[in-house]
Amino acid sequence: MVESSRFEIGYNNNNNNNSLHNQHHQQQHLMLSGGKDDLCALAMFEDSVKKLKSPKTSPGPALSKDQVNSALDLLFDWFYETCGSVSLSMLEHRKFQAFLSQVGLPNNLRREISGERLDARFGEAKAESEARIRDAMFFQLASDGWKSGDWLNFDLCCSGGGESLVKFVVNLPNGSSVFQKAVFTGGVENSKYAEEVLWETVTAVTGSVQRCVGIVADKFKAKALRNLEVQYHWMVNTSCQLQGFASLIKDFNRELPLFRVVIESCLKVANFIDNESQMRSVFLKCRMQEMDCGGLIRVPSPKCDPLKNFGVVFPMLEDILSCARVIQMVVMEDGFKVMCMEDPLAREVAGIVQNEGFWNELEAVYSLEKLVRGMVQDVEVERPLIGRCLPLWEELRSKVKEWCGKYNIVGGPVEKIVEKRFRKNYHPAWAAAFILDPLYLIKDASGKYLPPYKCLTREQEKDVDKLLTRLASREEAHVVLMELMKWRSEGLDPLYAQAVQMKQRDPVTGKMKVANPLSSRLVWETCLTEFKSLGKIAVRLIFLHATSCGFKSNWSFMRKISANKHSRVALERAQKMIYIAAHAKLERRDFSSEEEKDAELFALSGSEDGMLADVYADAPLV
Repeated sequence: MVESSRFEIGYNNNNNNNSLHNQHHQQQHLMLSGGKDDLCALAMFEDSVKKLKSPKTSPGPALSKDQVNSALDLLFDWFYETCGSVSLSMLEHRKFQAFLSQVGLPNNLRREISGERLDARFGEAKAESEARIRDAMFFQLASDGWKSGDWLNFDLCCSGGGESLVKFVVNLPNGSSVFQKAVFTGGVENSKYAEEVLWETVTAVTGSVQRCVGIVADKFKAKALRNLEVQYHWMVNTSCQLQGFASLIKDFNRELPLFRVVIESCLKVANFIDNESQMRSVFLKCRMQEMDCGGLIRVPSPKCDPLKNFGVVFPMLEDILSCARVIQMVVMEDGFKVMCMEDPLAREVAGIVQNEGFWNELEAVYSLEKLVRGMVQDVEVERPLIGRCLPLWEELRSKVKEWCGKYNIVGGPVEKIVEKRFRKNYHPAWAAAFILDPLYLIKDASGKYLPPYKCLTREQEKDVDKLLTRLASREEAHVVLMELMKWRSEGLDPLYAQAVQMKQRDPVTGKMKVANPLSSRLVWETCLTEFKSLGKIAVRLIFLHATSCGFKSNWSFMRKISANKHSRVALERAQKMIYIAAHAKLERRDFSSEEEKDAELFALSGSEDGMLADVYADAPLV
């Protein structure tokens, strides 16, 4: 039995030290049936008695009602805008509850966060978006998510089918974008369904459908987008430029024999090292000594076909290339040489590793993939307008040509693959926007700034005339062509052209960027008013975005929503949270995902070009 005098500890300042000593002495002689584990429970019991016996301490200064509401507004905004990064159940975590109590806030938030406050915050965001759309004379609809997964997310490359979350964003002439809605496809992703959803979204945005200049989407260019163009002559519907470049990697993997040879060789090397216990131990030991890091080579899952999906292969190539010196050391071990005498697979692996041609081909494949990957990432960050498409593809052709020369690769087959993908993604609006955008005017010998017709092929010149004729009304078609001839011969005043093309260094990336991207459209509306008919088309054309990628979804949150999509109430709440989060992300132009931000914190530096420069110096071939 515990004596009541033991609970006087700490409340008599004069006898405090003696009491502590007595408590410790008594605890040593207590016989508790649960042993030492009972001491924690006993301490909790003592605390309860203390609270009952001690006078209640006066609470700290309480927050006013306005302060509480302001703090809760900030807390709820943070929760909504993270869109699932913080689980709803975490609001009831005892530590978080204790924190709220400590700072003087109510701790029963779960019902409130999905009730009136959610409705009010959603209403504010919705009203603001609708007001901005009403103020704009025209807009472009961007639809992203028809293609499931992320080409950069290798964990998703082997995932099967299933429903996608398709997001719809409205791009406005002033360079801003507002979120419209998100739709779960339910696994239905055929062209007819996409066409219906796209047109329903257009009509939901505006009652005057001619305000919709066009649609950019990451899928369905050949059917859904083209069908809508045929039905509504004023629309310009294009495929996402980011997807076009990303698809090139798949094309190379499927059509270039070099990729197949390198992948098959790397699979043999990686599987042998990872699966043979003796070689695995030597590899891990050497890697730790040479690189101060452990881990085996990342090999694609057996469920994936590496010859069809390069996304799952890239980590393996990266590991083998970065561990080139280590792998050379492994095959020179005495134990490996003994194994080669008995195992034909070991001899084959040794032949691959000791062949300098293998390493050159591996670096060539990795370099080409990295080249295209870099362009995709640049497009994702820059979010170019449609007039930038032709220069981007020309830049890609130039880089591929340099790559062929550097690695002694026959250029014909590679260039053929690039041209095939270009034709598949090409839209006549690329050429028309390139000609009409003052950003791309070229200064001639006389000092005039003229449209870059010399950069177009003959077919592309015809495309410009055909597209402008289609976009104009029947009454104005001939006027547009006449004004186009005048634009071709006279161009823009040099002062205004230089102002449009003025650049400044981006403080974040360090790259030179156009100082005022909106000036291309503004110069048509203010300084080129004599081109009345052509100007109306130009301002609607040159503002179009070349990519459909908006903000990125939090996939863990999307999976939770998908699991509860049959509950009308749950789905409605989720839709509101998605809308609030998307609205906030587009406001601050944050297009990354929480997963990407987390990955950046833990990412290891990747391998660099030329990493093989000193491999053979220390590990000679045998």
